[in-house]
Amino acid sequence: MKSLTVALVSVLLLGMVALSYGQTIVGSEHDFSNKNWNNTGEICVVCHTPHHADVTVTDAPLWNHQVTTATYTLYSSPTLDATMGQPDGSSKLCLSCHDGTVAIDNFGGQTNGNVFIGGNKLIGTDLSDDHPVSFVYDATLASNDGGLFDPTTTPSGLGGTIDQDMLFNSKLQCASCHDVHNGSGVAKLLVKSNAQSALCLTCHSK
Repeated sequence: MKSLTVALVSVLLLGMVALSYGQTIVGSEHDFSNKNWNNTGEICVVCHTPHHADVTVTDAPLWNHQVTTATYTLYSSPTLDATMGQPDGSSKLCLSCHDGTVAIDNFGGQTNGNVFIGGNKLIGTDLSDDHPVSFVYDATLASNDGGLFDPTTTPSGLGGTIDQDMLFNSKLQCASCHDVHNGSGVAKLLVKSNAQSALCLTCHSK
């Protein structure tokens, strides 16, 4: 009985910590537990599974959703100093719903779903007018560009440096700015508030 009481108290304390220090995916835009196309009623299963996960994409922990095979039109600009390539890593996972080529309900091995993202959540396959992703953002790029902070030394405002808190293997990805699990509780699943362009100015010095 004592061990059960300790366990219950621990669960309650963890819940209080979560409420005090951040939000959760529950009730967020990525909470699909109550969607009629998700007959499992589970939250995590649309993206993650403990068994038979897709390991073909890096930064894809226990991935359970069909992965896009689209080829994208990339962002380009005369002032762009980064070396661009097709989206990879976690950005490819985001696009596996947001590019509109893969159904949201294509998870758990299903590939014939019919629920697709629309409206302002649909990014499409033309990324030429979107912030570039999947490029290496390091001290060399910052120096060459002249308008970016050095990610290895500049604080992110999230506890560590930009490189430590916002980059994935030194690459900027969708999840650099968007917390898919809603840990910050900020609108649009941002990792932190963009009031007065604060998020943008984390990396951009102009």
